[in-house]
Amino acid sequence: MPDNSENLESVATNEQQIDEEHDENGYELNIMIDDAEEAEAEEDRIEIPTELPILPLRGLVVYPQTAIPLTIGQQRSIKLVDDVVAGDRMIGLVTAVDPEIETPGPDEVYRVGTLASVHRQFRAPDGTIRLLVQGLERIQIEDFVATEPYLKAHIRPLPEVIEDTDEVNAAVRNVVGLFTRMAELIPSIPAELVPSALNVDDPLQLVYAIATYTRIDIEEAQNLLELNGAEAKLRRLIGLLSKELEMLELGRKIQAEAQSEMEKVQREYYLREQLKAIQRELGEGDEQVVEIDEFAKAIEEANMPEEAEKEARRELDRLSKLPTAAAEYGVIRTYLDWMTNLPWDKRTQDNLDISHARRILDEDHYGLEDIKERILEYLAVRKLRAERAEELEQADVTDYVRRDRQGAILCFVGPPGVGKTSLGSSIARAMERKFIRMSLGGIRDEAEIRGFRRTYLGAMPGRIIQTLRRAESRNPVIMLDEIDKLGRDFRGDPASALLEVLDPEQNNEFRDHYLDVAFDLSEALFITTANELEPIPGPLRDRMEIIQLSGYTEQEKVNIAKQYLVPRQIRENGLRPDEIRFTDDALHTIIREYTREAGVRMLEREIGRAGRKVVTKIAEGLQEQVVIDAEKAKELLGKPKYGYRTELEERTDLPGVATGLAWTPVGGDVLFVEATAMPGNKNFEYTGQLGDVMKESARIAYSYIRSKATELNIDPKFFETHDIHLHVPAGAVPKDGPSAGITMGVALASLLTNRPTECNVAMTGELTLQGQVLPVGGIRDKVLAAHRVGVDTVIIPHKNEKDLDDLPEEVRESMRFVLAKTFDDVLNVALAPAAAQ
Repeated sequence: MPDNSENLESVATNEQQIDEEHDENGYELNIMIDDAEEAEAEEDRIEIPTELPILPLRGLVVYPQTAIPLTIGQQRSIKLVDDVVAGDRMIGLVTAVDPEIETPGPDEVYRVGTLASVHRQFRAPDGTIRLLVQGLERIQIEDFVATEPYLKAHIRPLPEVIEDTDEVNAAVRNVVGLFTRMAELIPSIPAELVPSALNVDDPLQLVYAIATYTRIDIEEAQNLLELNGAEAKLRRLIGLLSKELEMLELGRKIQAEAQSEMEKVQREYYLREQLKAIQRELGEGDEQVVEIDEFAKAIEEANMPEEAEKEARRELDRLSKLPTAAAEYGVIRTYLDWMTNLPWDKRTQDNLDISHARRILDEDHYGLEDIKERILEYLAVRKLRAERAEELEQADVTDYVRRDRQGAILCFVGPPGVGKTSLGSSIARAMERKFIRMSLGGIRDEAEIRGFRRTYLGAMPGRIIQTLRRAESRNPVIMLDEIDKLGRDFRGDPASALLEVLDPEQNNEFRDHYLDVAFDLSEALFITTANELEPIPGPLRDRMEIIQLSGYTEQEKVNIAKQYLVPRQIRENGLRPDEIRFTDDALHTIIREYTREAGVRMLEREIGRAGRKVVTKIAEGLQEQVVIDAEKAKELLGKPKYGYRTELEERTDLPGVATGLAWTPVGGDVLFVEATAMPGNKNFEYTGQLGDVMKESARIAYSYIRSKATELNIDPKFFETHDIHLHVPAGAVPKDGPSAGITMGVALASLLTNRPTECNVAMTGELTLQGQVLPVGGIRDKVLAAHRVGVDTVIIPHKNEKDLDDLPEEVRESMRFVLAKTFDDVLNVALAPAAAQ
């Protein structure tokens, strides 16, 4: 329904329309109040006919005891009005159910309406008729008797009940109060209407008068007409007025806030203009001019490349032409702030003293000789190039295609806890460069690397540029941690964005989407870390210098614990060096029986756990000094978590079990392959979450053993009458790869020859159907894993002999290595001698 309260009119279209202003036809806005007694008297004088012409109204409900102006335009409605005016002037007004229907029929109008009397009419020059009708009484249509030339119907009056109760009186007061508040919020409601409403004695007249001037949905307005009893109508009207008042107050609040904001902006603008005028009088520049001058000075001092300086000055020129209140002003200001604060020409001076760098690296890390040598080589090259700069410039060896590369891009790959991340900080300290670490784990958005374009709200540069700004140097050591854990999704592939960053041939012109100018990254030393190489895309892997880090030997862990881990735990737990001491036996015990890892993180946690128990006793005054030996370590740490050699002896005690070696992203590991036989029909089954390659290895081992049954003194008919089951614990861990081939073959041979395997022997290698032992990878990690659990003999493929050079000397001296060419070489060492007959 149209907004009656604000427009002071009810709107009806096509069949009836409301005058734009009641006053232009000489009607008083409060006519329904003033004519109330006249209407009642007219009701008493006029006998209500049983048959009435019916005028359908669209979008409007006319109530009894109210006067409403209507505009009639359709021919059938004009005919109806002419007949009514010529007769008794009585008419039935009913509302159309759907206001979109232009000519409602009998089934398209409500059955409850209002008996009205036509008071005045006026024919307009456009052919329409304007009426003033007075609602008299509520009626109900019984049935329609005619549809042409207009609707006619049998009607009956619907008398209304006016209860004289306290509830009605209270409801009247509520309605008057709500309407008074609403009138204050709607200036278009005439001022004389409110006092007239306050003086109405008839509750029904009050309800109908206020409902006419209130924004009410057509269905609600019709429902209000159809309700019986003054109390019910008042209650319903209170609900409608409360809802409308709430909306009006909310609208007033929103309007007030908007007006306040506008006034604030206008006030700020006025004050700024005043401030500019005052500054001009004082001969001072305004705030914007000062800021622009500061940016111009910063651009001059930044020593930007030509392209960057040109872009910065272009943006500064745009900034000077914008008012400070403009939305783009802040965007350009932020951009210039980034541009002027980047280290375009700032760098730290490298310390090229090789002996100093070697001392720092040795202080911070034990072992890791390959990495230390690579860093020293890098420094040596930088030192020599600096010393021979003039000589190199004079030599005519300019390469116009490939530029001179100054930085380096290293990738440390190894299991967790071997010191990859801490190495970056140590390298930066040795070179006296700034160090920034950036974790790449879980990054899925390419914009994290390259930045967001300035067209986006809240855009900012990528992490590379942010890192350089924090470092305030163009040649820091930047560590990109966990590069193998980059993600990718619909937002892009961060690994592809890193191709330019980590390419020495391209990164001198790295373009961040936000800056959109080239920035030289070639002087930065990039160090990436990863646990495994396979997840890193090939093109990205090709751009980095890969340095493998393997796990530590037991003796290396002891030395690391003595030099780094124990002193750090003493400091972190508030102890003095003379209050606690770990013996070598204690450290060996912790390493063997409480940890099983390639790195030293778990070892440090166990040392810290033992130290905290000592701290508790010292804090309680029970002890002053503690020496932790092997027995004391077990007392403090509880029952051992792992067995040293005991598990090997227990698992390989029976025939059908062989000890293999495996490589994992967290270092090498020992696995056991078990085989058993049962009466059956030559079936072969394998379990343990084996991958496709490992399943093939199991089939190959089974086929090879069957083919050599006679040579191994196995009854060939055994396979016809038995099923064989091969299992690789632990069943919950997925496994794959060909390196367990000879281990599976040994387990089957041990089972079928009834000869257990030697408990101190472990093996790795791929087996072929011809019995050849092929080379595999990860030899260093696998041998170190065998060394950790107490294995002293390792069988490896003959072609892996070169990998033994990578092993620490102490491991090579303490272990026996069997280089196998064929599977017979493996069996000769792995199987225990046959029992004497």
